[in-house]
Amino acid sequence: MTTSILVPGLLCDAFVWETVTRAVPQAVVPHLKGMDDLSEMARYCLSLADGPLHVAGHSMGARIAMEMARIAPERVERLALLDTGIHPLKEGEPAKRAEIVAFARENGMRALAERWLPGMVHPDRHGDVALMGALTEMVMRRDPEEHARQIAALLGRPDASRYLSEITCPTLLVVGRQDVWSPIAQHEDMLALLPDARLEIIEDAGHFAPVEQPDAVAEILIPFLDPNRREP
Repeated sequence: MTTSILVPGLLCDAFVWETVTRAVPQAVVPHLKGMDDLSEMARYCLSLADGPLHVAGHSMGARIAMEMARIAPERVERLALLDTGIHPLKEGEPAKRAEIVAFARENGMRALAERWLPGMVHPDRHGDVALMGALTEMVMRRDPEEHARQIAALLGRPDASRYLSEITCPTLLVVGRQDVWSPIAQHEDMLALLPDARLEIIEDAGHFAPVEQPDAVAEILIPFLDPNRREP
């Protein structure tokens, strides 16, 4: 039996995947609490099911998904990578990440959400009270120490560009047209390295494409994860 695993990103949880999990209720969404290493997170996700896997990851979750495919290529049969990248640590990144970790500790998660989320969504969605409220509530389900651990995991991330060409399973790349954090160009770079991949661009969406345009993402992602699924 094949299991679909949907890996959430930084400060995210199952909320990001709600439209997909309604259609694929048996999908597993990992809780990545207490870990500060992407490879450890990947091994944990692999431990959640036996047998073959169809894996999707969003943002940081996609980096974990790539690690899953690297560690267990014989198990990951399909791979979907949403709003992400493969670049290693950038110059000046540790200092910037340290500042926002300190900000969260000093000001709390609501203040962090108010600072962080606007840059993650399409500018036209800033006034969407329901969407921004739901994303804020999701961030507030985490705490500053969990945020710090996830940032540490990102700072220690592997350079996925070194092994991406070895991932031979069918791979779906998805990105919001207005994603300024993980722009289209990054996904085009990944497309050039992957042996069996295609790229889909979601219109009118930023970095949180699965939440900003959930139906458009689900329409692409669900048939990829479950190609034998019959519509009701």
